[in-house]
Amino acid sequence: MQNVAPIKGQPSLTNHLITFTPTSTDPNHHRRGGSLKSDKMGLNSNRVEDFSDPEAPPPPPAIAIQMPATEVHRVCLPPLKTTAQKLRHRLSEIFFPDDPFHKFKDQPWLHKLVLGLQFFFPIFHWAPNYTLALFKSDVVSGLTIASLAIPQGISYAKLANLPPIIGLYSSFVPPLIYSVLGSSRHLAVGPVSIASLVMGTMLSETVSYNDEPVLYLKLAFTATFFAGVFQASLGFLRLGFVIDFLSKATLVGFMAGAAVIVSLQQLKGLLGIVHFTTKMQLVPVLSSAFHQIDEWSWQTIVMGVGFLALLLITRQISMRKPKLFWVSAAAPLASVILSTILVVCFKSKLHGIKTIGNLPKGLNPPSSNMLYFDGPHLALAIKTGIITGILSLTEGIAVGRTFASLKNYQVDGNKEMMAIGLMNMAGSCSSCYVTTGSFSRSAVNYNAGAKTVVSNIVMAAAVLVTLLFLMPLFYYTPNLILAAIIITAVVGLIDYQAAYKLWKVDKLDFLACLCSFFGVLFISVPLGLAIAVGVSVFKILLHVTRPNTVVLGNIPRTQIYQNLTQYREAVRVPSFLIMAVEAPIYFANSTYLQERILRWIREEEEWLSSNNKSNLKCVILDMTAVTAIDTSGIDTISELRKMLEKRSLKLVLVNPVGSVMEKLHESHILESFGLEGLYLSVGEAVADISSAWKSQS
Repeated sequence: MQNVAPIKGQPSLTNHLITFTPTSTDPNHHRRGGSLKSDKMGLNSNRVEDFSDPEAPPPPPAIAIQMPATEVHRVCLPPLKTTAQKLRHRLSEIFFPDDPFHKFKDQPWLHKLVLGLQFFFPIFHWAPNYTLALFKSDVVSGLTIASLAIPQGISYAKLANLPPIIGLYSSFVPPLIYSVLGSSRHLAVGPVSIASLVMGTMLSETVSYNDEPVLYLKLAFTATFFAGVFQASLGFLRLGFVIDFLSKATLVGFMAGAAVIVSLQQLKGLLGIVHFTTKMQLVPVLSSAFHQIDEWSWQTIVMGVGFLALLLITRQISMRKPKLFWVSAAAPLASVILSTILVVCFKSKLHGIKTIGNLPKGLNPPSSNMLYFDGPHLALAIKTGIITGILSLTEGIAVGRTFASLKNYQVDGNKEMMAIGLMNMAGSCSSCYVTTGSFSRSAVNYNAGAKTVVSNIVMAAAVLVTLLFLMPLFYYTPNLILAAIIITAVVGLIDYQAAYKLWKVDKLDFLACLCSFFGVLFISVPLGLAIAVGVSVFKILLHVTRPNTVVLGNIPRTQIYQNLTQYREAVRVPSFLIMAVEAPIYFANSTYLQERILRWIREEEEWLSSNNKSNLKCVILDMTAVTAIDTSGIDTISELRKMLEKRSLKLVLVNPVGSVMEKLHESHILESFGLEGLYLSVGEAVADISSAWKSQS
């Protein structure tokens, strides 16, 4: 074998005589077994069982091989780079981890132009290969999700305190924009419950649609515009990691709390209440419902509960038998049609049931002249846009990636941000409010066999026909059916199984989930979201400022060192305390790490004293998991070395990664450690230092 030269100045290494006795000259001998012996204990001293054939010919004479007992490898510096090269590499890792421009390398200019068009407009990538078979599948799935999108669009618009027609407008233009810019094949675009709820809640706290409908519409369209600007900017600047501050744990709690509030708000439609609170907290909503018992309509309750039960049953059928997805997909539109027919046929007897009323026919009117860029409510529009933009972006990208993984293709998060952002910017100029990819519609789209985003175009075409010709049919549609559709849609947001999993796996995540859940229920939806983000940030700070440190022990008869608590067979090495830091060392945690390491040393010395063990002589710090270090961290290591030196303890660093090694070298701290203060592995450090102690004694 090839030996690696040890570090100059290291103690000489004693050679061990290894005797290997093969059991056969058969070239397949390694499958039969052999005997491996060592003249020294501790180096392959365990005997390998002999499974050779007893009738095989006698083995040849033993072969003596001279092998070094321990090879001390040099800890190398990374290749030398200029400051500009380091900065370029770092920025590339931050903003371009997926290297989106690798396809452009070594390509002619014409081909680069084509690739550029495909990159910014994915439709140029799949359109040339589009076939009639794909179109048939997309038509079926597009019509299926249209049957769900039309009633949901009307319902979600009312959830945002907007006219129902705005929900249909938002199901027409945005899907067309996304079909050109989007990279997900299965994302069904349109209004969603959470963004609708947040927009309605935030705007209604300041402006009432009933009192100032024009101003409310202006603020809704302006908030949508700023949501799009924010989303597109994140994608263009490749700052998608910003939305990662909404962890899954906080989203589970936030969406469950929002689903409960949304469902309770629908009591107004299900009970036929006229005067109902606009607040979005648990106590005011329940109080309003029970204080208005005199307004309850038994006709509304009977019909509403009946259709709600029907929708929930169809949802359960589709969940238990995915092949029957069309049952739950068609149920909302079927319920709208059936309830409308019932109201028309029995309107003389069902006079207590409130209906949608007149909806204007025609295409989306332009609304660019309604964008509100100057006035006292501009800050409200910007704040509402950013919050709804973050929520819709999080949901849309999560849904797109979920279905992409099922079909084994990739969704570019930054391109999706730009697509959704530009879609909302265009929508704000065409009487639309915030839209994104809906999980319920996307699931139906996937199950219906969608192949490309053409299904969104088919859905938009169906909505177009509805806008042009079918709007008068919704005049007698009862409000109660919209409430039932909303409740059925948001029930799926209460993921109790995910919450239970959080409890079992990570109690801190579960606490974050509870904080966001109760924050939405008892304070407000925006503040509940703020609490969710705050808990997520606090969790990050907790991990950064209080990193994990462990004491390592040796797995007997190996050169492996693992956590003493995790591996019971691991044993302490006499005279050594081996520790591992499992985080970067920064100014935020350097003081804590110094205190924690000194505490480990104190506890180790107390344990050795109480068990009459040999005194502690050396502290080994395994830096394999220390991915970065700053000047405060370097100062901490230097101070720690000096403190231990005064106590006659040796500090040894093991396996610093490239960037850490480079900073340690540049700071000249390694000179104080000497030749025996830096090793590539814990095993080499223990063996070499032990050998040096023996030679000195």
